[in-house]
Amino acid sequence: MKLSFIIPVYNEQDSLKQLYSEILENLNNNDYEIIFIDDGSDDDSYNIMKDLASSDKKVKIIRFRRNFGKSAGLYVGFEKATGDIVFTLDADLQDNPKEIPNFIDKIEEGYDLVTGWKQKRKDPINKTWPSKLFNKVTSKIFGLKLHDYNCGFKAFKKEVIKELDIYGEMHRYIPALAQAKGFKVAEITVAHRKRKFGKTKFGAERYLRGFLDLLTVKLITAYIHSPLYLFGRIGAGFSMIGFVIALYLTILKYCFGQPLYNRPLLYLATLLIIIGLQFFSIGLLGELIINQNRRQTSMSNISIEEEVNI
Repeated sequence: MKLSFIIPVYNEQDSLKQLYSEILENLNNNDYEIIFIDDGSDDDSYNIMKDLASSDKKVKIIRFRRNFGKSAGLYVGFEKATGDIVFTLDADLQDNPKEIPNFIDKIEEGYDLVTGWKQKRKDPINKTWPSKLFNKVTSKIFGLKLHDYNCGFKAFKKEVIKELDIYGEMHRYIPALAQAKGFKVAEITVAHRKRKFGKTKFGAERYLRGFLDLLTVKLITAYIHSPLYLFGRIGAGFSMIGFVIALYLTILKYCFGQPLYNRPLLYLATLLIIIGLQFFSIGLLGELIINQNRRQTSMSNISIEEEVNI
């Protein structure tokens, strides 16, 4: 069996040689390839990777012209990977390669994607608490309960990676994207280590980007074929509230003779009804666009497990 390891790298010069050695120690005689994605590093990371590649032809390097982000690195790595099982892990040594056999065992149980859970996370509280909240919200929204969506240590069957289209901060939602395709997703507990070298590359702005991509992923996984279901529900909600307010004002006008020209509720009711109709119109326009591209859109979101005598 061949294993592929996709490792995005951004200024991790001090950890690369140790990470390479630890991966080799846990291969259990499997064939392998290691794909380093240099995401615009400006330290000595690239030269260290070149040294590893010159001594081991199974080490490959893809170098970006600038920093494009983790999702872009994983996307390109998925395109180049040739292994039967594909691993993703971070280059900072916090992911422990000794877990590789455990991932393989779980894959062999019949799962298509196995993601790690850093149960005893070695990070400061300003990272752990937001992460816990993020995981609870994400699990609720997608109906896939995982303790650690954001763990970079994952293992995939090769057919999974060929069907994932990730960008922005969507690498956080890979399990949800895979489940939407019909793949079986599992989670295992993994050892997590303190960062030994360098510093984290993620700032507070990642939470905003992650939230916006959460909305995107929910839209493309649940409503890509029927946008009217989403926008129609929102529009119906606004319109219903506006209608109830308008009905209340009508009763005041004709049953109790109260004037309405000085009531702000009248303007609010009108505004809500108009907003509701606009959302409904957006849903209808989305349906028309989807219908124009029904064949292409439908086929691009269908995952075929097997074909016989086709």
